[in-house]
Amino acid sequence: MSRVDYSIEVEADRTAKAMCYEVHISPKHAMELCRELKGMRVSKAKEYLEDVIALKKAVPFKRHKKNVSHKRGLRKWDAGRYPQKAASEILRLIKNAESNAEYKGLEPEHMRILHISAKRGRVIDGFFPRAMGRTTPKHGDTVTIELILEEVR
Repeated sequence: MSRVDYSIEVEADRTAKAMCYEVHISPKHAMELCRELKGMRVSKAKEYLEDVIALKKAVPFKRHKKNVSHKRGLRKWDAGRYPQKAASEILRLIKNAESNAEYKGLEPEHMRILHISAKRGRVIDGFFPRAMGRTTPKHGDTVTIELILEEVR
């Protein structure tokens, strides 16, 4: 695995960082969730992700919306889903960044998500065995998610 750097530079005394490498979730679900979480306070983001996992709030799918059904409760948008697996991984990442902030002496209650992004990781090759000795390719996607929290006064 090669070293992956953060895509933006920030001052280290007011921020906390965390990154997940090659998580086995859908890249499209991760990108839509990251777009929705950017700029949120940490407490609101954790509540939102817990509601997505409990199927109470839908995530609006704005870019990857082909054949996505309408969901109730979305403002100014119709298409949405409940990406539970991606939400649980991002929630784990937020808790990790929050503990990094505590270790640095920052207050997690006063933090907001300054930067969060998801990018495709490597593809894990696989195949399905089929009848008559044939195979069909089945590839596994991975995602790298980076998160930077900023203290807001």
